[in-house]
Amino acid sequence: MANRCVVGAQWGDEGKGKIVDVLSERADVVARFSGGANAGHTVRIGSETFALHLVPTGLLHSHVTGLIGNGVVLDLPQLFREIDELGARGISVEQRLVISTAAHVVMPYHKVLEAANEKLRGCGAIGTTMRGIGPAYADKVARVGVRTACLLDPPELRRRVELNIEDINRRTDGGLMREGLTADRIVEETLRFAERIAPLLCDTSLFLHEAWKQGKTILLEGAQGVLLDIDFGTYPFTTSSNNTSGGAFTGLGISPRLVNEFIGVSKAYITRVGNGPFPTEVTGEVGDRLRDVGGEFGTTTGRPRRCGWLDLVALRYAARINGLDWLAITKLDVLDGLEEIPVCTVYDHGGRMIEQMPADLSSLGCCCPVYMNLRGWATGSTRGKTTFDDLPTAAQDYIRFIEEFTGTRVGMISTGAGREETIVRF
Repeated sequence: MANRCVVGAQWGDEGKGKIVDVLSERADVVARFSGGANAGHTVRIGSETFALHLVPTGLLHSHVTGLIGNGVVLDLPQLFREIDELGARGISVEQRLVISTAAHVVMPYHKVLEAANEKLRGCGAIGTTMRGIGPAYADKVARVGVRTACLLDPPELRRRVELNIEDINRRTDGGLMREGLTADRIVEETLRFAERIAPLLCDTSLFLHEAWKQGKTILLEGAQGVLLDIDFGTYPFTTSSNNTSGGAFTGLGISPRLVNEFIGVSKAYITRVGNGPFPTEVTGEVGDRLRDVGGEFGTTTGRPRRCGWLDLVALRYAARINGLDWLAITKLDVLDGLEEIPVCTVYDHGGRMIEQMPADLSSLGCCCPVYMNLRGWATGSTRGKTTFDDLPTAAQDYIRFIEEFTGTRVGMISTGAGREETIVRF
């Protein structure tokens, strides 16, 4: 059985949750490798909907072991809130979850610092989720972060918290003191989770290596998307982690040889949350239609997403950066009823045609999309279809055009929110 890695091929929110859920049926271990509680994966099973932020999506299957790797930053209250909510709904996950001792913890002061940073940026604000993700990764790189292993060593935890509080208060003119965030309070609140998290902690790199040697099937679950990657996204309007396929290996401590297939998830159109360049964004009545029909509101924040037509230049870039073997196209049914569907095939940068993503992605804001108008399927419906041949002819052509332009086959098509509303072509 193939070991697979699932990544976002746009600005996140592509529907990775559903794709991972479907693929988890044939997996033994599902491992999350990046991001934090700023990510949201929504899965619908029958009449029930599950919104997950830190718990690996595969744990919705009772046979799966979930793993949170060292590349993830953990918001402990959010993690155990999710675990408890799932337990209340009859899904026990705590006995099937392992967490890296090297995963960093999002501390209460990270959220205060992020809010202060966004306020200082003014009109140049990134539009973060205010979950403290960026500051947590910054502390990791600055070597002053708190790892989960610190929860088992209270004196070391206190030492790190005191040093960080002193530094943050200096930078924010006593911001933590105004919030009542003292070292005593933070250490006490953090250690509340120590007893509960201790049995879950392990060397997850070794865990995955042993699972691989035993012939278990492993699925790697990414968060956000390539255009939000700290290195390959629209910097500085990005997240703070590496969420491309390359980040899977540093985020889990495994060899690239472990993975047989790389899968990118893309909507049949494109969305973005937060600020930053978005060449194919459409507003007004058309943008509202995509948002309303697609239910485009953030799983984590509830914010309305910015919507636009499919950007094939960006999708081809995602296929190259991630080394994709195949694509999963989601929300094809949102395009039902349209007479014509524009797709971006090239950028106009001040009169110069650009066929590839600009080397400096910050210049993407100066690019205008050049569209090719494809025939829509105004009278047909893709909703709930489970075989490719049952799709309207124009919808089949739309998928084939994506394959031809990106050089990447489409192996899965989502035609609705439910598990069963899926076309599998591999």
